[in-house]
Amino acid sequence: MDIIKFDVYRGPNIGVYISVNDKTILLPMGFAKTKAEKLSKYLGVDYIYTSVANTRLIGSLCVMNNKGILLPKTAFQNEYDFLKKEMDIEVGVLDSKLTALGNVICANDKGAVVSPWFSKEDCQTISDVLGVETIQKKIAGFNQTGVVMVANNSGAAIHPEADEEDMKTFSNLLGVKVEQSSINNGIPYVSSGILANNNCIVVGSLTTGPEIMMLTRAFLN
Repeated sequence: MDIIKFDVYRGPNIGVYISVNDKTILLPMGFAKTKAEKLSKYLGVDYIYTSVANTRLIGSLCVMNNKGILLPKTAFQNEYDFLKKEMDIEVGVLDSKLTALGNVICANDKGAVVSPWFSKEDCQTISDVLGVETIQKKIAGFNQTGVVMVANNSGAAIHPEADEEDMKTFSNLLGVKVEQSSINNGIPYVSSGILANNNCIVVGSLTTGPEIMMLTRAFLN
């Protein structure tokens, strides 16, 4: 598994706009075909152009693993129908006032760390659609668990100030090693600059050598 640097829209915040699992990468409408083909090759997946809630913010607004994809209630019916037709995984909609689902849920194929802001009913829906066990916990004082942690089935990167005990809890839930890291030259909101599936890790173009070392520890060892 490699770690590759990349940028989108002339910036390093690749995780805001893009969502990926082991089969598919969801890209915003109008995303350059040459870049789509490069990302597709790096991550070993097919690419699909879509929107979520009529925006380009796919990574922020939805959450996906290899079992399911969860859309916010602001997603349009035609977006839901399109993904239902194109993807061979469960497609669900979370009827919650929280709509930036990628910012408040961190999931792999074994578990999901979700924001304390969600109701118990929301957690059950998350669990059902993604096919995982969930726990609700702040990370480094943040309720936005999906912003400060990113995971695949071999590792996870978490906010540099995350609590050691919490990291053990998350490690047990997700079944992977959890390592502290930042992204894009000191940004602690790791999911904003990482695309991680079980084939490859793609990081924002400003990610430094020391950060690559931390991410190597998290995902590759």
